[in-house]
Amino acid sequence: MAADNISRRRVLQSGAALGALGLAGCTGNEEGPFRMGTSTGGTMDVGLAFEQAVSEHSEDVEYSTIESPGYVGTARRLDAGEMDGGIVDTNTMAKAMNGEDMFADDPIDTLPWQGFLGFPYSIYIVAREDTDIETFDDLAGASVYPAEPGFSTRATTLDVWSMPQVEDVYEEMDIVDAEVGDAPGLMEEGEIDAAIAYGTPGVGNTGWVVEYDARTDVRYVEHTDELVEAIQEYGGAGYTEYDDVGDDFGWQQDIGTDGIVAWDLEVTFTFHHDAPKDDVYELTRIAHEHGDTVRDAEPRFTPDTLEDLTSSAIADYPFHPGAAEYYQDEGAWNDDWVIGDPDEAGEYN
Repeated sequence: MAADNISRRRVLQSGAALGALGLAGCTGNEEGPFRMGTSTGGTMDVGLAFEQAVSEHSEDVEYSTIESPGYVGTARRLDAGEMDGGIVDTNTMAKAMNGEDMFADDPIDTLPWQGFLGFPYSIYIVAREDTDIETFDDLAGASVYPAEPGFSTRATTLDVWSMPQVEDVYEEMDIVDAEVGDAPGLMEEGEIDAAIAYGTPGVGNTGWVVEYDARTDVRYVEHTDELVEAIQEYGGAGYTEYDDVGDDFGWQQDIGTDGIVAWDLEVTFTFHHDAPKDDVYELTRIAHEHGDTVRDAEPRFTPDTLEDLTSSAIADYPFHPGAAEYYQDEGAWNDDWVIGDPDEAGEYN
């Protein structure tokens, strides 16, 4: 992956309890489990599937999946030392490193260090069938839902729509702020005219999109040449064309087209700089050697080889030393990559 164009069951602790517990590995308390933060929907499913693989294939790491508010929220909770690791997308990571966008006025002190790829997300937009929205230009004046505030899918979407080619349409949209759990109902009630959809190609849409797919008739919002140019020129996401959206994303209904274009995110397992090196090494080993166990529980976990695991690598961005050592041992390390130094963890800005 090019460095400057990032392309292409369940026991949860509450946030209050998590904050009170502190960070097991990062505070030197080795008695607690390795806590991994993940947002809702498909990301949570991947996190829980990985937890199952750790339980089956590691005698050295006790691992717990913790619900967290989106990828940006996960990065902030890692910065606060509330978790040992978290599933975060590469666009959020790059913005955190550069102090951009949501991190411009409220930067974080420590980065979520790179570990390994979890899965890709491709994002596109649909509208309720009973609206007059047919193309992207028709979104001007419409109530549009770009996912929940704090979700990186939302932040990346708004970045794309803020590009000069399409910003005139974006400025006329009525952006809806709501939790993803409420969005399907708001669409069904006619409070949302159009919403993003996203999922992992070949696996399916994420959970809340699957829900509104079952409850509301929608159609693809046709991309314009200007939107295509905006996606292609935006450096924080990739551009992909799909020829069979029903098969690629598992739509239950006909959304009026086979071919779509999407802006893409890479979603990765990241780690706090003080997370124990041996634990991160072991988790990277499990991702490599036992990815089939993860996929048996949740096929959204897509990496199948060492090359896949490192395909989301961002140049000039630190890898956790535990992950780096595993890649070195397996002959998969790129000398252009950077290994994080815990003594300099807050000195990236």
